[in-house]
Amino acid sequence: MADWFHERIVEAHRLPLFCFFVALITAFVFTRVNVRLIRARVRWLGNVSVGEMHIHHVVFGVVLTLLGGVAGLVLSGVSTGWYSFSSAVFGVGAALVLDEFALILHLRDVYWQKEGRTSVDAVFVAIAATGLLLLGLRPLTWSGANGAAGGGSRTALLFLVGNLVFAVITLLKGKIWSGLLGLFVPPLLYVGAVRVARPGSPWARWRYSERARRPRPRLMAKAIHREERWRRPVIRAKIAVQEFVSGRHDLPAPALPPRRHRRRVVSSRPRLGADHTGRHWRSGRPRAR
Repeated sequence: MADWFHERIVEAHRLPLFCFFVALITAFVFTRVNVRLIRARVRWLGNVSVGEMHIHHVVFGVVLTLLGGVAGLVLSGVSTGWYSFSSAVFGVGAALVLDEFALILHLRDVYWQKEGRTSVDAVFVAIAATGLLLLGLRPLTWSGANGAAGGGSRTALLFLVGNLVFAVITLLKGKIWSGLLGLFVPPLLYVGAVRVARPGSPWARWRYSERARRPRPRLMAKAIHREERWRRPVIRAKIAVQEFVSGRHDLPAPALPPRRHRRRVVSSRPRLGADHTGRHWRSGRPRAR
């Protein structure tokens, strides 16, 4: 295991990327455990507040991302160890930011709502992309791209542009995972671009729906049938994995326990040195309370 790590990570100059990958996963898991304990009213680290203003952890993520990114730019040529440390800081900040990606997208606190699952999707995409980079895969590459100049470079450019076009079509058809993973494995792009779009995707609205210039009801019916038969079970499985990792997003938060107010007992007897009106007999001023 040590030989493999030294050969595939250290000698391949992937140690900073590996530190980013480990820090991203560790920070995401720790953050989710923390917020789930807070939601369950378990005594833990608790929320961070300034007065009555709640500070979301995306704020700390932005700060750590800036620190890690700037430090990486400065330390990249100084030392591999310090560069890897700055990459780990950047990974922690990225995890905190992506964990509240839904808040940034919707501009409101939807952390424990159904829209909050977008944050988990964003973290999963980041982990998958970083893992593929660690395996040595590169987006939109071709084995013949390093060939001779002239025809080889021209072919590589056409291959790159073609894959970009297929990636855009696949994403417009609503196939997010196929479009993103297809950047590393191009055959996924070709299959996703040829197959029927998802019913709620922009491509289906522009090409299949009644509002399109040339409506195609048969393709829309086919897309809906495939969505119900094949896509729904996959979505249910994905939601089950998300809820196992990050908790339920469609449950109301448990109610806060009622606060106990201490009753203040006021004595009816006048203080020593005061008359029945409450005024001091020496100064004549009202008695301080």
